[in-house]
Amino acid sequence: MPGLRSESILPWPRLSNNMHDPEYKKFEKMVAEAYDKLPEWVRRQMNNIAITIEDFVDSDTAQKMNLDSHMDLLGLYKGIPLTDREHSAGISFPDTVTLYRMPILDEADVSGKPVEQVIFETLWHEVAHHFGLTESQVEAREREEFGN
Repeated sequence: MPGLRSESILPWPRLSNNMHDPEYKKFEKMVAEAYDKLPEWVRRQMNNIAITIEDFVDSDTAQKMNLDSHMDLLGLYKGIPLTDREHSAGISFPDTVTLYRMPILDEADVSGKPVEQVIFETLWHEVAHHFGLTESQVEAREREEFGN
């Protein structure tokens, strides 16, 4: 993803049933713009991460995470944090950051924040897990950075 520009074809798969919906494409563009706003040193470390967009968390994941609602999760990092990796030359599957479109839109509506801000904060949060930050560490950094 190095050099990704928001107007380029995104290098991650589209997993939404609504990918032909103009609103979906607008959301996808906002995700690309949020990615562009991440510091360059962060983007350089994201060379094996697939960023995906889905409307909602799937039922299996929601059940495993004991979520009360499919609207409770804005994003999810799945993978092995950089701090836990063994440095080998072997091939590995990419980690994933999934952004859940409908909960993000709802959060923007409820909080009064711009959708772009909620997307950026969610992406930042999930990428922080890629760097090995725990949930409490990420939340502490968010309070410092975003006042959340």
